[in-house]
Amino acid sequence: MLIAGRAVQGVGGGGINILIDLIICDLVPLTQRGAYIGLLFVVFAMGTSLGPFIGGAIVNDTTWRWVFYLNIPIGGVGLLQVNYNRDMSIPAKLKRLDYLGNLLLIGAIVSILIALSWGGTRYPWSSVHVLAPLIIGLLGIPAFILLQTSPLVKEQTTPLRLFGNRTSSIAFFQTFMQGLLNFWILYMLPVYFQAVLRSSPERSGVQLLPTVVCMIPVAAVSGAVLAKSGNYKILHIVGFGLLTIGLGCFIILGPHSSTAAWTLTQMVAAFGAGTIMPALLPAVQAGLEEKDTATSTALWAFVQSFGIIWGLSVPAAIFNNQFNRYASSISDSAVRNMLRGGNAYSYASSATINSLAPQVREETIAVYTRSLRVIWQVSTRFSGLAFLLCFLEKSIKLRTHLETDYGLKTSEEDRSPSAF
Repeated sequence: MLIAGRAVQGVGGGGINILIDLIICDLVPLTQRGAYIGLLFVVFAMGTSLGPFIGGAIVNDTTWRWVFYLNIPIGGVGLLQVNYNRDMSIPAKLKRLDYLGNLLLIGAIVSILIALSWGGTRYPWSSVHVLAPLIIGLLGIPAFILLQTSPLVKEQTTPLRLFGNRTSSIAFFQTFMQGLLNFWILYMLPVYFQAVLRSSPERSGVQLLPTVVCMIPVAAVSGAVLAKSGNYKILHIVGFGLLTIGLGCFIILGPHSSTAAWTLTQMVAAFGAGTIMPALLPAVQAGLEEKDTATSTALWAFVQSFGIIWGLSVPAAIFNNQFNRYASSISDSAVRNMLRGGNAYSYASSATINSLAPQVREETIAVYTRSLRVIWQVSTRFSGLAFLLCFLEKSIKLRTHLETDYGLKTSEEDRSPSAF
């Protein structure tokens, strides 16, 4: 029931995310979108970063069910405010969907994520349970790309012409990295706070606040700077440069790190992440035609969401595999077996760590620290790659006015064959 509910919630939430971005693109010209996207990310960052703190307090004081109950009144109010802007029947809307393309893409992504989640934890990497979904997923991606080039598909999910220029292609990749690395930080820092520093869930949420405090105003300022200057390239360079430095500094964090150390490292990373956020969509759309704005916005939101999914699954897979590798240094076999097999993340709490004998506790904290250092090393490399790609972007002048009602356009010119 929980999985089914989360699936339905994911479908609705994914649609809401894309529609919000489309509304912004329908109302404001390209040169001004960064400012509005910056404000949008301010709200997003507040909810994402404060969520663990609020959720931890709710779970500790009441029941986890209240985490889901809270969505009902908020979602209900939003549902009442929804209005349809154009007359189009439901059958007409359904005819425009690329069913086969969506099936291939979603199936491929889910297969790859299953393989990443199971590999090295539930099953060995050489197991058929891991290799089969991984191979299916890797074959599904090129099959999806080939389908999008077919003239038989008139309403492509992802027209390949969107990748026809270097700047847009790089910006899509950076969008993926931004989503991945932001959630990499938000997902793994609480492990450090609770398992290594032995903080409670509530205190862990408070310790994550430097990310919010820095990211929110920086995103707003970055959006305003972009609206004034139109120079997204320099914002990418500064943002990914700071993010790479911040992630690199996370590597040195350990059980004896001072409050200043984990606060300042978060601030550096958050400054970088906040600078990047508003400048990605304008970079994607700068080299594209106005008629592609709706499609490129939807793809941008999808790529970002895809990065977020990987930001949850990839660090967890790396962390659990590294923990299994280093777990032999834990002298207590019962504790060692309890934390192996992908359980290290779920047991990353101060209650678990404090319940261990002093010697075993120190050994376990050391394993957590070593495993976390590996994931920060990997994330630093990812961010460094995105930083280097910034220098390959072109500085394209952003449009200062709206040319068409592109977001709701249905004419035949929007259905031209894609060209890579």
